[in-house]
Amino acid sequence: MIFIEKLNGAITHNQSLLVIALDPNPEMMPSADTFQGNEDELINALESWLTGIISTTSGLVCAYKPTLGFYEAFGGKGLDLLIRLLQKIPDNIPVILDAKHGDLNTSSVFARTIFNTWNVDAVTLNPYIGQDHTAPFLVYPDRGVFILCHTSNPGAVNIQGYPGPDNPFYLQVIREAQTWASPENLFLEVGTTSPEILAKIRSIAPERWILLRSIWSKTNNLSALLLAGFNGQNSGLLLPVPQDWLKDDGLVDKLKNLREEINNIRTQRVSKPEEATLWTPNVCLLNQHPHQDLILQLYDIGCLIFGEYVQASGAIFSYYIDLRRIISNPQLFQEVLKAYSEILKELKFDRIAGIPYGSLPTATGLSMLLHRPMIFPRKEVKAHGTRRLIEGDFQPGETVVVVDDILISGKSAIEGAEKLQSAGLIVNDIVVLIDHEEGVKDKLKQRGYNAYSVLGLSEISDTLFESGRLSQEQYDCVRKH
Repeated sequence: MIFIEKLNGAITHNQSLLVIALDPNPEMMPSADTFQGNEDELINALESWLTGIISTTSGLVCAYKPTLGFYEAFGGKGLDLLIRLLQKIPDNIPVILDAKHGDLNTSSVFARTIFNTWNVDAVTLNPYIGQDHTAPFLVYPDRGVFILCHTSNPGAVNIQGYPGPDNPFYLQVIREAQTWASPENLFLEVGTTSPEILAKIRSIAPERWILLRSIWSKTNNLSALLLAGFNGQNSGLLLPVPQDWLKDDGLVDKLKNLREEINNIRTQRVSKPEEATLWTPNVCLLNQHPHQDLILQLYDIGCLIFGEYVQASGAIFSYYIDLRRIISNPQLFQEVLKAYSEILKELKFDRIAGIPYGSLPTATGLSMLLHRPMIFPRKEVKAHGTRRLIEGDFQPGETVVVVDDILISGKSAIEGAEKLQSAGLIVNDIVVLIDHEEGVKDKLKQRGYNAYSVLGLSEISDTLFESGRLSQEQYDCVRKH
């Protein structure tokens, strides 16, 4: 399962944003003095203690975070202990390995070990080496990477705060890291007790999950910290459980109370409902593309971002397309539906079929706009209920136009079309918003489908370059793809 899906599942099931650090730290374990001088007995006691924590808290947290250094301190026996504990964590609770790995030469083998052998779900990394260091971890698209961007250590101020409070280095780390991978794969780690610092980070990284640490202090204002760090859905934060609680007999009650306090802050947060802002173009090009405003809007709201991004297939593209934001912007969504409809009005069909899950909102909007009934092929068939492959009413022999969002390999569109055809429906046409222009339309033609797109990647890159949105280097990278 993809890390972010597993994390969201645990958050929803346990109604918790809490993370427990599973560290074999003798100083935190009750009665640690009993085992002085006998390492084997100490390790056994640590294992029993941490196993007990897992068994009593797995319904109250959304993740566990073992710190690799504590296990390495015991040598091979410590790593064996880590492997045994990982096997005791329930499959539905993700594991974030706190490694702060920062060595470029060992990145590939380390990533392979922790993801393939140890089967952890995510890892923390040091960003100083740059994207080259994170790339070996990002080639595992179902795993997560947390980039350390701010620490509460007083000795770090001269580095992360340089050159000054207006534009500190830690904010540049965040800006750069966001170009390395999508919000589904790359996240941030932040140590701070300052709501002001957390608010700055959230303002430039509104879509990223943030793993907090070192938030507890005598003057701690949990509410202010959460309100500064929550995203627009009153979420987006992973909160550490105080370490000294782990040796307390009342751990479960404390976790329940803290979870309730956090959830109360989430539900009681007073926020003015967002009003859709009106986007206006700020350029006038001599050779204006017919969908110029649509292209610029997609870029300006973050649907089109440029850098090096690892795709689900493992391929590295010089751009990333995230169309899920469209439905949160009514003005843009209307423009997208209008662009699709201009193509659909020229086609003959009885029903519109959206491909789960990305294009279902678009297919729904087009159904209402064009007054045509909608159906959709299920991504998977449920083992209960009606077990239908196609949802919605239809009659065999009817013609269906398939609506998808992006044409990369054509796999999702073909699979959807074949499911529809297996139910006796006729599919002639497939319409998408963006074509990556890798010859997939010709591939679909050979399979008997006519493919149409609102925009091609070359049209997008040309318009963004001419409008000043893309640099020459970014433009050249995209056109070389």
